[in-house]
Amino acid sequence: MSDIKSWTRADFLQLNVGKTEAQLLGSQECLHTSATDIIIIHGCTLHLTNMKALCHLDYTVRILLYSIIFLLSFFGNMMIIVVLILNKRLRTVTNSFLLSLALSDLMVAIFCMPFTLIPNLLGDFIFGETMCKVTAYFMGISVSVSTFSLVAIAIERYSAICNPLQSRAWQTRSHAYRVIAATWIISIIIMIPYPVYFLLVQFKKPDKSFGHMCRLALPSIQVQYVFLLIILFFLPGLVMIVAYGLISCELYRGIQFEVTQKKDRCSSGEDNDGCYIQAGKSGNAVEMSMLTPAGSAKLDRARSNASESKLVAKKRVIRMLIVIVVMFFICWMPIFSVNTWRAFDQLSAARRLSGAPISFIHLLSYTSACVNPIVYCFMNKRFRKALLGTCRGCLRPFPLFKETDEEAGVTGASLSNCYRIGLHRPFRRCVPDSNNSLRENRSPPLGFF
Repeated sequence: MSDIKSWTRADFLQLNVGKTEAQLLGSQECLHTSATDIIIIHGCTLHLTNMKALCHLDYTVRILLYSIIFLLSFFGNMMIIVVLILNKRLRTVTNSFLLSLALSDLMVAIFCMPFTLIPNLLGDFIFGETMCKVTAYFMGISVSVSTFSLVAIAIERYSAICNPLQSRAWQTRSHAYRVIAATWIISIIIMIPYPVYFLLVQFKKPDKSFGHMCRLALPSIQVQYVFLLIILFFLPGLVMIVAYGLISCELYRGIQFEVTQKKDRCSSGEDNDGCYIQAGKSGNAVEMSMLTPAGSAKLDRARSNASESKLVAKKRVIRMLIVIVVMFFICWMPIFSVNTWRAFDQLSAARRLSGAPISFIHLLSYTSACVNPIVYCFMNKRFRKALLGTCRGCLRPFPLFKETDEEAGVTGASLSNCYRIGLHRPFRRCVPDSNNSLRENRSPPLGFF
């Protein structure tokens, strides 16, 4: 007859000092229990045979998910770093921030993921006290730099799009390098308590052996976690919401303006006379060109296609900005909320979140390391061209060209450059002359690109 033990929840948690039911289900202890044992907790019967199967499934799922996110983060950010370094034409102000973001996300993949998953699976931090301090320090620095880089990108885009004339004076690569250096220095300073107060804490296992936990032992841990919650989540999130919200409003006004202009042209029958005044080849000479009906129709179609392309690009940028803000909160809100909860009620948080739940919450935050390269770089047409050229061994600099609205609108990584080109350099309109050849006629830009 099987051995049946009727325990309270507290008795069950006392199997190991400081460990919870979820931890036992997610650690090796549950794999060494007799398959005939049955535990009854508050009327709920747990067959340890089923617990063993759940352990294997839990291990497999966690290892698989962490491996996928690690590989995507590592190789994705490595490709971004290589492409931005080898292609001089991509060394813009925004791409400088993206390079810093890719480096910090690479650090997240290297220092956060393995040193979170392995101790969680083993129920023991096996890397020693020195690695406990070092990994905790680099974890904090990488997360901090990644967050500050996202804020810097948001502010740079807002300045370039909403205040282009004022931003030209300071939007230089040298200024970007100073901002990047400041983000790293600030991150290094605010994370100094980590190597000082992270300690390797010993605990006793059910088999009488000893394990170790890497824990933060600050005198005022609540103050530290609230401080990090404010400067690494609330303030960055607020800045990104405001900056991208204002950018979206500016682009939306541009969409409305172009739609109104299109309606006005259709209702007023603009260009019905087919006459254009153009600067001749000689200095003051002026020549008149009369459009044929066929030429006028071609011009209308070209103008309509260009307008539609700009509208689509701007709508795409707005959607992308919304995705950036939403992904930031999805990735980081759970872990910052949990850390704050643990700081003020450690026992309750440990009982409900230890083991698999906290492992998946950490994984969700690490997902940002593979999402950022996709959103900010791989969705940009110019970057994809540079990546293909690099992979083919074509390390020659790419020819300088203006991005089209569609290219710039995909991610906005080079949005500031396109915007300045569109604002300070008038668009060119092709007008057929009397010989049906294409000539250029300059007109003021209608959009924000």
